Amino acid sequence: MKSFSGRVLFLDRSDINTDEIIPAKYLTEISKEALAPFLLEDLKLAGFTPGKDTAGKRIIITRSNFGCGSSREHAPWALEVNGINLVLAESFARIFRQNMFNCGMMAVELPGEVIDSLFTRFAGTVTEIDTDFEKSLFTVTSAEEKEQVPFTVSDFDRALVEAGGWVEYADSRY
Repeated sequence: MKSFSGRVLFLDRSDINTDEIIPAKYLTEISKEALAPFLLEDLKLAGFTPGKDTAGKRIIITRSNFGCGSSREHAPWALEVNGINLVLAESFARIFRQNMFNCGMMAVELPGEVIDSLFTRFAGTVTEIDTDFEKSLFTVTSAEEKEQVPFTVSDFDRALVEAGGWVEYADSRY
């Protein structure tokens, strides 16, 4: 099972699409590793510098409809190869969300007021999240704040994460 703990990257915008996660011009690359330097390259967000701001981050907290646009699996791959296995948002594009779980990663939906609170209390600080997968609990910590946030994922998505993704899940059952 992948790690779902680490430093947080806050992306304060809704509707971040798959072309912004990994630009289409890189879809001819033949390995996940080749996608790594281009993560969020085309994301236009005040104060955000791709590469610099993503370095060392393992979790993204963002707004609604993350992963909209084209239904390519390259977007989760680009996150994964950069060590980002968890995205928290108010909502996700359906195919992006399932592609995350199919890759053994998590796209966890939280209520808008919880996302708002996390941005208000933690954005702009060095923030870490520790994920207790068994207890379905995130512990969000900065130098001055700490909050525990419960989460839910379906039994099937939980099984995909525990197996390491869809291929591993299918290999163990069929």
